[in-house]
Amino acid sequence: MARYQIILAYDGTGFSGSQRQATTRRTVQAELEKALRALGWSGLTVFLAGRTDTGVHASGQVAAFDFEWQHSLEDLNNALNANLPADMAVREVVLAADNFHPRFDATSRRYRYRLFCQSVRDPLRERYAWRVWPPVSDLHPLAKIWPGRHDFAAFGTPPRRGGSSLRSVFSAEWQLQADEWSFEIQADAFLYRMVRRLVFVQVAVGQGRLPAQALAQALQRQPGVHSLPPGLAPPNGLTLVEVRFDNGRRLRDHNPG
Repeated sequence: MARYQIILAYDGTGFSGSQRQATTRRTVQAELEKALRALGWSGLTVFLAGRTDTGVHASGQVAAFDFEWQHSLEDLNNALNANLPADMAVREVVLAADNFHPRFDATSRRYRYRLFCQSVRDPLRERYAWRVWPPVSDLHPLAKIWPGRHDFAAFGTPPRRGGSSLRSVFSAEWQLQADEWSFEIQADAFLYRMVRRLVFVQVAVGQGRLPAQALAQALQRQPGVHSLPPGLAPPNGLTLVEVRFDNGRRLRDHNPG
């Protein structure tokens, strides 16, 4: 019996999130476990590095499971992909330490959010990006607000009731190419729906509906005359692209462009 560590990519459109549920709703974890059982796996559960919400994508999700497999890593990779649905794929398989856990051993995760500014809907792009109109002004300076250790209570909720809302953001950056913006953020961990909330309020600033100082005030939990508008960026623009671990091994999107 050995523990295996995989990079998993999926189009989140057809999933009710990554985590297996008590209902019959389709999830990433349940589909991965079904593919493993087709290969003779008799385990109870696979472990994921992080939870993604309904409609959120991944190119660098990490999963681990124990399996009695008598063939090569490449054979396992190919066998899993032969049994997974078309909107999921295993991108890499490696052997892991017996006590490896992708959630608890992860030291950081990186997400990318994509949006574009266009007045007319674009069905081919909107599956993986948020169409925003009116257009936004320069978003680059807003990324400088987030790095550091802060209380992000105004931008998400802890995954467990009563949990801490303190998070350390290591980097944040907006990039612009043609009419498409992408926001990349790396942190030790994220609150529930934190990235989508951060994108939503930054777009509000970019559209002139909110002053930039309101973001810094909310982050520092200072009273201000401007309250943050409610709302979240839609899930289809968000992708989990990278998970890092203490041992220096980086499991990530093979094509971060």
